[in-house]
Amino acid sequence: MLSKNIKLILLLFIGILAAYIIFDSTSQPNIADLKGGFKEIALYRNANNTGPIIRIYAVSSQNPSEAEVQAYGDLMPYTKYGETTVYFFNENGPLPTELTAGSQNFADSIKSNCFAVYKKDANGQVEVGDRL
Repeated sequence: MLSKNIKLILLLFIGILAAYIIFDSTSQPNIADLKGGFKEIALYRNANNTGPIIRIYAVSSQNPSEAEVQAYGDLMPYTKYGETTVYFFNENGPLPTELTAGSQNFADSIKSNCFAVYKKDANGQVEVGDRL
């Protein structure tokens, strides 16, 4: 049988460990912490659950000159052997309302408002470009 002191020390250790786990899981960075004032405006995800999952996002930014594009893209969901693409638009210009699969994901008339593109390919390689 454990002595009373050992039980108290064990209980204290478990309490500290639980407090650390709660703090660590609630203090993770999120999109609201990034500069740029991001807002997701459109999303496409293919329905194929047996092959590569393709995710395409359109995001507007209040302040494109300060936008943390790479950090935003890194926070987006990614599936191994899938692809994630994020298009960033100035919120003061035309914005896509719908995204589609394929080589062209939105209308040509909106391309001039896209200030950055984040792509994570099937091998996990990240590419960030300034324009289309």
